[in-house]
Amino acid sequence: MEKIGILTSGGDAPGMNAAIRAAVRAATSCGMAAVGYRDGYRGLLSNRAEELDDRTVGNILQRGGTMLGTSRCDDFLLAEARAAAASNLRDAGVGGLLVIGGDGSFRGALALASEHGVPVAGVPATIDNDVAGTEDTVGFDTAVNTAVLAIDQVRDTSESTGMMFFVEVMGRHSGMLALATGVAAGASGVLIPEARDELPQLVRRLRRSFELGKHSHIIVVAEGEEAGGAFAVAERIGKELDHPYRVVVLGHVQRGGRPTAHDRVLASEMGARAVLALASGRSGLMVAVRGARICEAPLGEGAQMAMAGHDLLALAQTLAG
Repeated sequence: MEKIGILTSGGDAPGMNAAIRAAVRAATSCGMAAVGYRDGYRGLLSNRAEELDDRTVGNILQRGGTMLGTSRCDDFLLAEARAAAASNLRDAGVGGLLVIGGDGSFRGALALASEHGVPVAGVPATIDNDVAGTEDTVGFDTAVNTAVLAIDQVRDTSESTGMMFFVEVMGRHSGMLALATGVAAGASGVLIPEARDELPQLVRRLRRSFELGKHSHIIVVAEGEEAGGAFAVAERIGKELDHPYRVVVLGHVQRGGRPTAHDRVLASEMGARAVLALASGRSGLMVAVRGARICEAPLGEGAQMAMAGHDLLALAQTLAG
């Protein structure tokens, strides 16, 4: 293999740049050239590629977002579009494609591999940590730290005023981000898409907490199907408890910012290992974390969405107070 292609797809995540940097430098060490496709699969379809080398990826390790840009490309769902993408790769002499993104991005890579024999590898990068087959994804740690910092600041006002605060974090289908944030921030409760029926139990816990004299209450809410869902939850709980509240929606601020050291190291290990796998002739894999160790896993597993586990939900409920 003489050349690899790299693209970032789906929602951006802090640490994507670190993965790009490591992938390019790993390619260089193997004597391969690297090209990056702008704006994910959309750039692959329009053949918007740029040469990448050790110099072009210098000084990006600490930057959030992705230097290549990203997008969601509905056209890639069409077989003829994937055929055109595979043709673009062949014409450019690209022998393997590294996809940095989430489960949807991996499904696109799998289709390229199965339909056109394109060697592919994936690096799981999403702040939601909802890629099946891996315990951690690039960007998750940074997003949790961003949310926890915001809650630590909100808590000062909650302590001072006695108001409840409902803090909405991202997580449309998976509550992993909300659960980790709730545990780390000492939240009074967490509501996630996988367990919306927990709301009556949460009301009972909050009422008991008020009776015991606790002054500050932070409830972390995963956004669910639509951003802003925390407002309806807050209104219902506020009425039931007859207690003042405020809602804070963190939104896309969780996706940005400098990646933590953890995400920089994780992304670097994953990006380099994915390229080394392609260089060795292996395909259809993603780099994953299992048992706190970096390993290779079938890309098909990563193409599935993971839900928050019962163990973390139980921990969040146990520690809520």
